[in-house]
Amino acid sequence: MLALAVDPAGTAPGGDTAATPGRTAPSHRADAPGPAATAPAARWLRVEGAVALAAAVAAYGFLDASWWLFAALFLVPDVGMLGYLAGPRAAALAYNLAHTTVLPALLAGLALTFGWTAVLPVAAIWVAHIGFDRMLGYGLKLPSGFHDTHLGRTGRRVGAR
Repeated sequence: MLALAVDPAGTAPGGDTAATPGRTAPSHRADAPGPAATAPAARWLRVEGAVALAAAVAAYGFLDASWWLFAALFLVPDVGMLGYLAGPRAAALAYNLAHTTVLPALLAGLALTFGWTAVLPVAAIWVAHIGFDRMLGYGLKLPSGFHDTHLGRTGRRVGAR
């Protein structure tokens, strides 16, 4: 006999409440905030961010590029927050494009493939910024609002001191 694991809140392992009698299926709206990373997982994601930051800074140092350039470009990925001028859905898309490691990895791959050595420091700065944000707990944005991220809600909690 196959048993379905259900947590005390009545959700199945994938977060589906429909597996529990008396519960309704969860909303699958694209803009509904989903479950954020649990506290232990969020801590590991922050550690992962710190490691990405350290590795990117080390790579940047190895490339022997100007540290003035590093300082000048470090916050450029946050330009993606201008998407909030067009609303939270556009903002989440713009911010997330600028804060996922896929694009700097592609940039680095193209730079290595085509010998664009001047572009490698930009990719390292980009990864350093993403790692820094993750280390501080800023995750990819959900379309429901600025403070809703894949790492949980950011900002001060109600009743927090």
